[in-house]
Amino acid sequence: MNAVRHGLALCMLMFMPSAFVYWFSIHPLIRFWRRLGVRRTVAIHCALFAAIAAGVFLLRKTLLAVDFGANPILIAVAVPLLATSIVLRRNFSRHLRLKIMFGLPELAPKRYPQRLLTEGTYSRIRHPRYVEILLGLTSWALVANNPATCVIWIIAIPSLLVIVHIEERELRHRFGAEYEAYSARVPRFIPRWRATRLVSGA
Repeated sequence: MNAVRHGLALCMLMFMPSAFVYWFSIHPLIRFWRRLGVRRTVAIHCALFAAIAAGVFLLRKTLLAVDFGANPILIAVAVPLLATSIVLRRNFSRHLRLKIMFGLPELAPKRYPQRLLTEGTYSRIRHPRYVEILLGLTSWALVANNPATCVIWIIAIPSLLVIVHIEERELRHRFGAEYEAYSARVPRFIPRWRATRLVSGA
């Protein structure tokens, strides 16, 4: 169990900072990246991701020196959160392709045209991807149960809120009245009460 906890903590530390860097890089500097081109943009960010991951790996003993140990109560809370995260990802991934997740429609809108997603889970909430990420991070942090993963989790909450704000501004610019109408009828994170479930893919 300790090996699993250590592995989860190390994955969070190695990969989440890279994800934050990517999100906060692409949207605010989109004009610069569009001029640079998709291949160069992806190559630069991949190199940056590798550098961050390698740096964290080298410092892993220091970063993970403090460990609060396995906590059965926290693990019991984490399991349903993780299950919900997995089911949610399975459902929205039917519509959210990898090219969208990597921001290719933003980087090259003419080459990768993208319509507004409003079906399936996106008919219940506007940002199932970020809900899934937060649920997953929360479950991982609860299982890992050490200060480093708690810090990542704390940073993730305001970071995701800022990312959502930036992304919605870009969507309003790209889709105009269509997105305004969509955002008026569909909430951001928490679905309005219906007979259907949040994780329903129908």
